[in-house]
Amino acid sequence: MRADRVFAYGAAAGLLGDHLLGDPRRGHPVAVFGRAAGAVESVLWRDHRGWGALHTAVCVGGAVALGAVAQSLVRPSRAASVALTAAATWAVVGGTSLAREARTVGRALEAGDVEAARARLPHLCGRDPQALDAAGIARAVVESVAENTSDAVVGALVWGAVGGVPGLLGFRAVNTLDAMVGHRSARYRRYGWASARLDDVAGWPGARLTAGLATVAGGDPAGAVRAWRADAGRHPSPNAGPVEASFAGALGVRLGGTLSYGGRVEHRPVLNREGRPVEVGDIERAVRLSRRVGLLALGVSVAARALLKGRAS
Repeated sequence: MRADRVFAYGAAAGLLGDHLLGDPRRGHPVAVFGRAAGAVESVLWRDHRGWGALHTAVCVGGAVALGAVAQSLVRPSRAASVALTAAATWAVVGGTSLAREARTVGRALEAGDVEAARARLPHLCGRDPQALDAAGIARAVVESVAENTSDAVVGALVWGAVGGVPGLLGFRAVNTLDAMVGHRSARYRRYGWASARLDDVAGWPGARLTAGLATVAGGDPAGAVRAWRADAGRHPSPNAGPVEASFAGALGVRLGGTLSYGGRVEHRPVLNREGRPVEVGDIERAVRLSRRVGLLALGVSVAARALLKGRAS
């Protein structure tokens, strides 16, 4: 079986598995990787960019090598190749968990239980929940759904199309490392620099594809394009900017503004200034848009894989 068909069947099966099963309750492969990366950090940590770069190389290189070895071992068997691709896709995408957490917060807000929503928000994003009212929580959820559509679904499919199983595992390793050490704290300002920059590079194509598909799948294509062009570059993140701006335009809402991370207040630019404030009902709209974008991304990635293999043959 051709490699493009292996990816097509495997990625579709893996995405279906995520839709039906979600993440495993115990022993999630990403959690296993996180523990391994933490063990490497405990040995290598120094307040130095070079040591952080070594940490990134060891962890990401290990994930890519594991994927390459596994893919090579199963290559003689078509069924095993599809099964491996499906398992890898299911392990690295997180669309169902993203939707579940967003809806859990949304239900708490609909019931008027702001404290329950605050308690659940850290499962979805790193905001300081005590600093947020109901409207702020709803906005944080919509922004997190937008950004994680790229990080947890589309980006993985893009790199799977490029590199097969090693690409899937490598992208998730990069994204996980950025979440672990890539933030700007006193401990990781230098040590996490390489992980953060590599995540910017790896996330670039998936973020643009996510933004483009959101303009197609949303309710206001013109508004999504307008917000993307006008406001994406004002966001401090080169990848979250296009995604959040296009989601804001597609949903007709305003995102961005003041937020708090780890006690640090940030004043971010408003995205889609012509939109209205986020309402609780927009959480479900954002989840549905995320689902549509994920399905479209599967089709684009499969087509891209076929095109790449066609040119190589």
